[in-house]
Amino acid sequence: MIALKIEDLKLFTSRLFVGDVFDQFLVKEAVITTFNTFTIDGAIRPGYYSSEELEELKNGQLSSWAMVKPFCFSLIKGKRLPVSFRIILQMSQEGTEGFLASRQLPFAPDQVKGLYMNIRYEEDKLTCVTGTSVSVFTLDKALDEEWDQAAKGFLKHHSIPFLEE
Repeated sequence: MIALKIEDLKLFTSRLFVGDVFDQFLVKEAVITTFNTFTIDGAIRPGYYSSEELEELKNGQLSSWAMVKPFCFSLIKGKRLPVSFRIILQMSQEGTEGFLASRQLPFAPDQVKGLYMNIRYEEDKLTCVTGTSVSVFTLDKALDEEWDQAAKGFLKHHSIPFLEE
């Protein structure tokens, strides 16, 4: 787990809320505070969708950032900055499987419960904290280290400047 201080707030928020840079991630949770605090639980409610629509969603458990982003953007746009926001993004199951395979990590895909990017904005500072969750006890930190490097590489690839804290 590492904390990355985002140096260009405007660039990052534009890529997050307007662009498609983060669209492949799933939303675990989003909390946005403006004149009220709005909380979005990313869990999909299957009863809302038809069976055909559920089939199209593929992941079945969490909404994609692409689906939730317009609602979040509508909460923050305007003349005033939000007081704060916290968005927890998770790599999709397919993305996790590809990540594990490409880095030859000693975990089965079903042992990795999540690869996370925790995005926090408060007091005019934006940070991105990486995180992992596994279902087995391990002292091996290879997954954490590889995910930290991948997150830094992701930000660099999208020309988002950051400092490691």
